[in-house]
Amino acid sequence: MVRLEKIEYKPRPVRDLLIEIKDLSELMIDLAYSAALFHSHELAEEVLELEKRVDTLTYILGMSTMLAARDAEDAEALIAVYTVATAADKISDAAADIATIVLQKIGIHPIVREAFEKVEERLARAKVYPSSILAGYRLRELELAAKIGVDIIAIRRKGEWIINPEEDETIDKEDVLIARGAPLGVKELKGLAEGTIQKFED
Repeated sequence: MVRLEKIEYKPRPVRDLLIEIKDLSELMIDLAYSAALFHSHELAEEVLELEKRVDTLTYILGMSTMLAARDAEDAEALIAVYTVATAADKISDAAADIATIVLQKIGIHPIVREAFEKVEERLARAKVYPSSILAGYRLRELELAAKIGVDIIAIRRKGEWIINPEEDETIDKEDVLIARGAPLGVKELKGLAEGTIQKFED
């Protein structure tokens, strides 16, 4: 794990760190395979953004476990937690390797990609532009699942990630949305996010 920038330590509960590392690693796997299957540079780049976050969280978790250990018994109990975190970090590194393959234009065989083009659901990335009608609304108010068959599974906001956002979460300008849905639905979501579509299609 190569570090080029200094990471500021901010105390957080070890349990919260571990849950976030797990959730982000799971998302990375989904995004990496989707990026490879559909040759999506956008999704591949989001995987690399997620890898940075997982690396940072793993580093902070390592510091937190060291600070929490008061004696050998504590250290023995906490080493299992850190082992799980580093395993998840390795998973995230593998997902990043898949994303790198996409960005280096190595890709997979066209026949495999053609077969997966027929899948009913796929993942997509959509950035919310200032002109988007989505900005300022709660997910509950937008009813994206009912209207276009799309679920928002993650939001990247100013370097932070919100995984499985609640229905009360408000979409902000400049948010990056990670969505799951049918091909036509995710295409419409992109248009709504970018401002090229100003109303839901009937």
